[in-house]
Amino acid sequence: MKRRSTPTKQAILDLLSRSGKAMSHDAIEDKIDIDINRATIYRILNRFCEDGLVHNIVAENGKQYFAICMDCDGKTLADSHFHFRCTSCQTIVCLEEKVDFSLPMGYKVESVNCVLTGTCVDCS
Repeated sequence: MKRRSTPTKQAILDLLSRSGKAMSHDAIEDKIDIDINRATIYRILNRFCEDGLVHNIVAENGKQYFAICMDCDGKTLADSHFHFRCTSCQTIVCLEEKVDFSLPMGYKVESVNCVLTGTCVDCS
């Protein structure tokens, strides 16, 4: 179903695109330059996730982050990729490189929702 584009939706999408990293609802609310209430931001973010424009990242602390992931060719990454949360600067980034993992025999991966936590390159 094609959804109607509004200035509010476009402002949130532009903010996520410009940031280049995942943002929490609070960060979006703080940085958005238009008057918009919390419930509308949540509704728009959820619709973006449903439509495949944005994906939702749930960090180990339970906080939700939203991101538009792009690789160096400008193509979107698959939903099943890893993220990294820096405990120093609190940013979350999508890892473009494949992270290898193995499972016991008989298990089959259908999707991945993984956030690695530590110190990023900038904070090391």
